[in-house]
Amino acid sequence: MKSPRSATLVIDAPPPADGQRYRSFAEFYPFYLSQHVDPTCRRLHVVGSLIVLAILAWAIGTRTWWGLLAVPVAGYGFAWVGHFFFEKNRPATFTYPGYSLMGDWVMFWQVLTRKLPW
Repeated sequence: MKSPRSATLVIDAPPPADGQRYRSFAEFYPFYLSQHVDPTCRRLHVVGSLIVLAILAWAIGTRTWWGLLAVPVAGYGFAWVGHFFFEKNRPATFTYPGYSLMGDWVMFWQVLTRKLPW
């Protein structure tokens, strides 16, 4: 991995062998990062996560519960645009939905704390 000041992230983490699955989030996360090396893809994930937080705050603050329907649209919408048009790969959500959701928030926090490049 390059320095956090660099916009390029270099991770070499191949997926598990055929028929195998990741046994823990710690095993999965390097692969997750390898699927987010494009800066625009990562930025779209961060923007989508910020919008998710804003929608949650608004929906809870105003008790507009139907607004929660927009949460997956915002979160996945931005992320999938990043994957399909910039990263040009298949989102990990399709194979590892739980680990992928955890990865989104860990990556979000690491970008905000400058442990990963913006």
